[in-house]
Amino acid sequence: MKVLFIHAHFDDYEFTAAGLFEVWRRRLGSDFSAKVIVCTDGRAGHHILSTEATTRARIAEQEASSQVGKYAFECLRLPNGTIPREACLLVTRDLLAALWKAIRDFEPDYLFCPPLPADPLAGVHVDHVSVAEAVRKVAYMINVPHAFLEEYPSSETEPKSCKVPVILNTYDAYMAGANHPDFVVDVEEAFESICKMTWCHQSQIMEWLPWVGRHKLEVPESFEAWKVLLKQRLTRQNKELGLNGDRAAEAFLVTAWGEVPSRLQIVKDFPEIYPEVSRFENLSRFASAHHDD
Repeated sequence: MKVLFIHAHFDDYEFTAAGLFEVWRRRLGSDFSAKVIVCTDGRAGHHILSTEATTRARIAEQEASSQVGKYAFECLRLPNGTIPREACLLVTRDLLAALWKAIRDFEPDYLFCPPLPADPLAGVHVDHVSVAEAVRKVAYMINVPHAFLEEYPSSETEPKSCKVPVILNTYDAYMAGANHPDFVVDVEEAFESICKMTWCHQSQIMEWLPWVGRHKLEVPESFEAWKVLLKQRLTRQNKELGLNGDRAAEAFLVTAWGEVPSRLQIVKDFPEIYPEVSRFENLSRFASAHHDD
């Protein structure tokens, strides 16, 4: 299994899908391959450091997390070699081209990205929405080899067919109250690893997130204190998802942007799904694309 996570910021992965990827890695071993792509330079994610120092710090933190989680990591680079700027990401032809190339190069079975808000009153982060919109817009082009030849010239005379992945949306804390996942996965067995990966982002959990005040996070005094704070965050999230207790859980929404999975495929591939809060009947909205139950 090959899985690709594409999101806006350094640390988005750890708070939305790191548990699932870790569970997969433990269960599938060498049959599992994962990559995380961050689509902005992180320059706006600190209140004291310079933009250049912030970018350097956040790249280093994500690299440290990748060592803990044993996944490949890269910054998305536009055709001119630059990383898109944080806090003002726009859906441009260059962004679409860069995503097209990144997805085609890896050819994942599953691709995870942020959701598009269905509720016009839901809170959003501009970078999250732009990544979601860009992935949606480029999805059809994944197996179109001549879509971006101007940006990425090719000498291939007979292009190979490229696998189109199942594309899933992750939970988005900025849209609190407006998340409508199709299924929720219990990832409690990976909680310690999630803690270690998030702990790598010291500039965020120790400085920026408590200062900016959008996530109800206190400054943790130690790693053990951070584990308690993260449990509290997960408990709040569970309440929104309709779950009781503080077990780590991650939520996902199925899209028709790429290949459409059947209910059987989801149940087979995804471990420890909570049946009481999963809505597989929602997959009927894609019924015309199904080949089995």
